Amino acid sequence: MLNLWTFLFLSVVSSFSVVFGGVGDSSVSENPFTPKASVIRYWNKEIRNEIPITHFLLSKVSPLTVADSAGFSKLAAQNDLASRLPSFCSAAKLFCFPDLSPSLEKHTGDVKFAVYATRNFTNYGTDRLSGVDSFKNYSEDSNVVVDSFRRYSRDSAGHKEQFSNYGSESNVVDQSFNSYAAEATGGSGDFNNYNKEVNNPNLRFTSYADDSNGHGQTFKGYTENANAGNGQSFTNYGKNGNGVPNAFSSYGKGTNVVGSGFSGYGESANGANDSFTSYGFDSNVPQNNFKSYGDGGNAAVNSFSSYRDQANVGDDSFQSYAKNSNGEKVDFTNYGQSFNEGTDKFTGYGQGAVGQSIGFKIYGRNTTFKDYSKKGITFGRYNESSSATAQVKASGSVLNKWVEPGKFFREKMLKRGTVMPMPDIKDKMPERSFLPRTIVSKLPFSSSKINELKRIFRAGDNSTLETLMLDALKECERAPSPGETKRCVGSVEDMIDFATSVLGRNVEVRTTENVNGSKQKIKIGAVRGINGGKVTKSVSCHQSLYPYLLYYCHSVPKVRVYEADILDPNSREKINHGVAICHLDTSSWSRNHGAFLALGSGPGRIEVCHWIFENDMTWTIGDS
Repeated sequence: MLNLWTFLFLSVVSSFSVVFGGVGDSSVSENPFTPKASVIRYWNKEIRNEIPITHFLLSKVSPLTVADSAGFSKLAAQNDLASRLPSFCSAAKLFCFPDLSPSLEKHTGDVKFAVYATRNFTNYGTDRLSGVDSFKNYSEDSNVVVDSFRRYSRDSAGHKEQFSNYGSESNVVDQSFNSYAAEATGGSGDFNNYNKEVNNPNLRFTSYADDSNGHGQTFKGYTENANAGNGQSFTNYGKNGNGVPNAFSSYGKGTNVVGSGFSGYGESANGANDSFTSYGFDSNVPQNNFKSYGDGGNAAVNSFSSYRDQANVGDDSFQSYAKNSNGEKVDFTNYGQSFNEGTDKFTGYGQGAVGQSIGFKIYGRNTTFKDYSKKGITFGRYNESSSATAQVKASGSVLNKWVEPGKFFREKMLKRGTVMPMPDIKDKMPERSFLPRTIVSKLPFSSSKINELKRIFRAGDNSTLETLMLDALKECERAPSPGETKRCVGSVEDMIDFATSVLGRNVEVRTTENVNGSKQKIKIGAVRGINGGKVTKSVSCHQSLYPYLLYYCHSVPKVRVYEADILDPNSREKINHGVAICHLDTSSWSRNHGAFLALGSGPGRIEVCHWIFENDMTWTIGDS
């Protein structure tokens, strides 16, 4: 015979099952205490219309079981999630970095590493004599790539390392080279097509080739066509080296907002020879910081040729470059010939140096020199207008070279029969899930709490994960733009709360149906304007890169939202159903916004439309 509590429990389950039947993708078998069941109940309670919660939104709900949800919630309340992080990340489908244990594996003879990933090389190749180790197609086409090379090829002689197609087409790449080739003699390291087309490159070279003798490196096609990320940092690279040649060719070519930092590079080195050719070429907003580069060096030769050529904007900072050096020779040729000028700052450049020779030839405009050593400096055709600069007044066909075709378009394009390019609308973020509100509400969410967050998610100091979390937090914490209402949300319930606070309880959520048509020509079929095509309120939600699924949701004034059938332009068959939003007021947008690069014009002068990409969404007042 059932006891009273069991009878009551089964009665509750039965009543919940009746409520859930036919809602979203739930069925009578759905456990009423799972995160998904909780979200369905919340939707039914908060939304005042007959529109059911969509499969799209339910697919992002935490997959945690009832037991795991309760257990991890208790650990979060006790501030002890870090003790179960691997199992928590796996069960909750989070974005966490793998733990790399020290590896002292040894290989005899030359080694070809292919289709290899997520490893820690510690003291690999120590005392190697000659030979070649090659890394080809290493960590390629992966979601999260974490590799560590520590003291690799230390004290080697004539040993070569080749990195070809390393980390290409991956999403988040975190690689560190610490004391790599330290005290090596001869030999070389070649990085060719390294991290090509990576979404978030974060690469660190610390004390690379420290105290080495003639062990040179070439970086060719390095991070080509990469997007965002902190790019690369070179700290004490080649420190105390002797006769070390380094060549950077087509480094960062075609990148979008990727930065590099050179600090203490070539410090106290002798006879260093560094060349930067087509560095940052054809890129969008490259940012490079040279601090104490070549500090205390002797007889170094550094050349910058076609550096940041044909780039859009960009900022370079040279602080205490070649400070206290002896016989330093630096040539800037055809430097910074951007069509849309950026900013270069030289502070304390060459201070305390003796016998330096620094030449600027056909150097770009908009440059600031402060506390600059006046001796040994020559300027030839400085600030001369170039053909690239003259194109600044050209049409959008010239300007849009840094923006993927179709990423932004005018409202008049949303007409039946229009043929237009569609950008790559595929989601580039790691696959993640929301956390249940019972857990996310117990986690810190503030840049002031970054140390606690680093402990929870095991992020090291100055690590990629720390940087990614800080970037997301600061974007969430920044003041809203004029007329903007914003909030970052880490649970479906929080997203519902924000959407209904702006739009009321009669809401509907939409997204583009699939990714068909991406990077191809498409034809617009039937078009329907939400709210009859009138100006309407909406809440758009875009993913942020964070350990759990996090959305930046905001509402901006004066928008129109459209649904459109997307057709194959040849067969005219329907291949997708897209959602687009048109911003009618662009007056507060930056003049360097990608929309104006693609379309021409400027802030407040045109409206700008874009598709809602995969896994992003827009909420509007119910219109069914």
